[in-house]
This record gives sequence, structure tokens and C-alpha cells, in this order.
Amino acid sequence: MQLNYLKTLFESTYIKGKKQFKTPFMLGAFLVLFNCLAITALSQPKIAILTPEKNEQVIETREKLAQFLSNKASVFDFSLSEAVLKSKAFENPFNLSLEESRNLGTAIGCDFFVLLKSDSLRRFSLDRDSYNESYAAFYLVSSKTGRLVHWKLLSLEGKNLNESKTKLFNSVNKFSVELIKKIKTIQKKELSEDESKIEELPNEDSPEAKGFRPPLPFKRIRPKYTQTAYLYNIAATVDINVDISEEGKILNTEVSRWAGFGLDESAVETIKKMNWRPAERNGKFLPMRILLRYNFKKIETDE
Repeated sequence: MQLNYLKTLFESTYIKGKKQFKTPFMLGAFLVLFNCLAITALSQPKIAILTPEKNEQVIETREKLAQFLSNKASVFDFSLSEAVLKSKAFENPFNLSLEESRNLGTAIGCDFFVLLKSDSLRRFSLDRDSYNESYAAFYLVSSKTGRLVHWKLLSLEGKNLNESKTKLFNSVNKFSVELIKKIKTIQKKELSEDESKIEELPNEDSPEAKGFRPPLPFKRIRPKYTQTAYLYNIAATVDINVDISEEGKILNTEVSRWAGFGLDESAVETIKKMNWRPAERNGKFLPMRILLRYNFKKIETDE
């Protein structure tokens, strides 16, 4: 659209057969506009939309999202992005580690990628008539850090499939605006992030392991399997990097394998509730980074 406008302006300021602009002012204006448009094009985030699970609804949702994003971002070709995803052969593309995410984003060549899961379900309830639910789960991932920087579930109900799907597709437009705002915020944040690192657990056979005692919680607490994950039958692993100070306080937590559906937040919240004995080397307490892993799966209960 911008290039077409630029072409029209160029032709309107060009004298046929003389190969010159009508006035120096118009030449200057043209060059300024050209530079502005070029900067705008370069600053647009490059986004890939990936649909690991194929069905008619997820494809249509993907096309709606791409249509709305195309005015504010450069959306990658679907087939090329999907070919890269397929070549990685991930066991569960919706449950990637930071390293796997960075490698995927780098291979595609995008700034961010969106993993999209979408389908329709018939829901039954004891206190209401049965209804149709059309949903879409969006995983926004930064290619630079591999982090799941935004997760969103759109869930719309209707008396029939057509009604719920129509509501879902209409809501994708509003979500695309939210997505662009989030991307801009994350880009600014990533530019100003502190790259300092804290010491990690040593290998058992390394010299650093002599006289070393790792940090331990005084009491372990199991994170809750969320109601949202239960409704969509999610099974996933969440890894958390935890920085613990020499006083046993939580300095920082970072999800290093994400899952969405509230499971990441559940794990982080649980870790922050624990009291920790700090790491120790030769009788001296020290700050330390550890990795905690939680496996979540749906378990049917009578509760």
C-alpha cells in the first residue's frame, strides 16, 4: 500500500519525457517521504503465524489474524514458516524451551512468532442447556529470548457452531490490536534488559562441586493444575529458572519451558511461596540459580 502511494506521488511529480521533478521543493518532499516510508517498513515487526494442529477453523483463524496484523507488521508466508516448523519435529510445539523457541524463530527469520490452537467443542452442563464453544489460544513468542511473552485464550459461546465461530472471528480483530501493542512493549523491554548472570549449579564432578551444598526448600509445594488447563485437557511440562539469594530469598524467576493455560503462572506463584535454604560452599552462603521442573496433566477426580 505504501509503495503504491509512493509510486503515484512519483508519477505526479514527474514531467513526461524530461526526466525531472517540477520543482526542487517537490524533489525534496519526495526524498523525505521515501525515507520516512523506508524507516516505517524497517521498523515493522516480522511475525510468523504457526498452526501445528490443522483443522478448518484454525486455518480460517490464522487468515483472519494475518489480515488484521498486515497493516502493522510484516507477516511471513504461511507455507515457508510451516515448513521450518515441520523440519524441527518438536514433540509438542506448544510446550517449547527457550532454546527451542530461539532456534525456531532464528530459522524462520522472524522477530516474533504466534503459535495458534483453535477448535470448536460441544459443551454440556447440568445447570444449563448444551452449547457450542469456539476457542483460539494464541502463544506470542519472542525469537530473541525464546520467551512466551503473551498468552491469550479467546472463547466464545453460541447456540450452534456457526454462531460461536462468527463471534470468535469477530473478536480476532480486537485481539490483533492488543498483540501489536504487546510486541512494541516487549521490543522496548528487550533492548534495555540487564544481561548480568548469576552462578548456576555446578556439575557433580567439577572442582566447584567440592564443599558445595545446593539450595533446598524447607517444604515443597505442588503447583495447582489450573481449571483452564483442565477444560482443554492440557498435558505439559513447565521449567522455571529460580535465582535464590545468599539469604534464601527469591531474586528472580524465569520460565524456561512454557505451556500457557495458566500453568506457568501457577508454577511461579508456588515457587515464591516456598522458604529456601540458600546454597552453600565451604560454609559460606552464596546466590545460586537452579532449575525446577513441573509436569502437569489432567487427572479425573470426584471433586
